[in-house]
Amino acid sequence: MAEDQTHAAPTAAPPPGEPPLRVAVIPVTPFAQNCSLLWCTATRRAAVVDPGGGVPTILEAVRRHGLTVERILVTHGHVDHAAAVADLAERLKVPVEGPGRQDDYWIAELAGHGAAYGMPYARPFTPDRWLGDGDTVTVGALTLQVLHCPGHTPGHVVFFHAPSRFAVVGDVLFRGSVGRTDFPGGSFEALAASIRGKLFPLGDDVTFLPGHGETSTFGQERQGNPFVSDQAVRGQG
Repeated sequence: MAEDQTHAAPTAAPPPGEPPLRVAVIPVTPFAQNCSLLWCTATRRAAVVDPGGGVPTILEAVRRHGLTVERILVTHGHVDHAAAVADLAERLKVPVEGPGRQDDYWIAELAGHGAAYGMPYARPFTPDRWLGDGDTVTVGALTLQVLHCPGHTPGHVVFFHAPSRFAVVGDVLFRGSVGRTDFPGGSFEALAASIRGKLFPLGDDVTFLPGHGETSTFGQERQGNPFVSDQAVRGQG
């Protein structure tokens, strides 16, 4: 998905001709991580999700769309998703929400990991609010559900806007693949349980934005993902 490609679905009372939620994808870092800009079309208030880098590009997208950023949301503590959180939060003077507290050790190591991967701006931060399963976050007049989905990292969270049938899943699930589980704190069993027990039940019609690559739907992955599809699980059994 290219920058400024949008996902939209109607709800009861969007502004005339507008869906309630729009999403611009801003690839950042050498890992082409899908940083995203989510906004409420009724209020023009926005959240930046997973600013791993590219702060000038993010700020230009905010300006171009005429938005006011009210918070930064973080799915997990890996450097490609979180390296520029501290910088962006200071520039915008907004709070940071997420990830789960279980990712604190990843956040503490951001500077070292950034130096290793050519992201010298990376530095630790303390979220204004750690997130957990069942929490909600707001973007303007919109409310997003928070799902704790460990496996890629122990504190990974997913953001879901039910009326738009849209989720930002970080590195839990990809089109045709799943997140790595060979990092410290990773677990394929936990990842598969997160996907099949929390994400797939949200509905086959839900479109999701992964941390890298193209969007997909939970239904498409439930049918054809080689790691966590219905057929794959039957084969593992």
